[in-house]
Amino acid sequence: MTMTVLLALHIVAATVWVGGMFFAYVVLRPAVGGIEPAPERPRLWRRVFDRFFLFVSISVLTLLATGYAMLFVVLGGFANAGIHIHIMNGVGLLMMLMYGHLRFAVWPKFRNAVDAGDFEQAGTRLVLIRKIVHVNLGLGMITMIVAATGRYWP
Repeated sequence: MTMTVLLALHIVAATVWVGGMFFAYVVLRPAVGGIEPAPERPRLWRRVFDRFFLFVSISVLTLLATGYAMLFVVLGGFANAGIHIHIMNGVGLLMMLMYGHLRFAVWPKFRNAVDAGDFEQAGTRLVLIRKIVHVNLGLGMITMIVAATGRYWP
């Protein structure tokens, strides 16, 4: 696979993930404020996250595969990579760990609470989901800036 194809896949995966978080946090979240807090709002978020997390999971796997392929196969490893690559790697891994916690620890509890009709518990989990997405969105924006500008650093 050429560097161009790897980079294209990497960029699309990052855009899906970070763009999806931006949409969910900045556009969808304020828009659902007018929907009944329970039961409709948690049920809507359950449907949204159920679909979104599938695409994020695919994006995370794509980012790992393409990122390390570019790093080790094309660049020859960390020793040949600029500081911006090291920053992207570190922040990206942190984002993935946070997503893993969200997806495998917080999300099942939210989903189960909604399915059981425990909207108080669902609301508590939704607050935590919102905080994780907020932090990950900020980290994602920083990573995209580093990715786009890093090769021009002195």
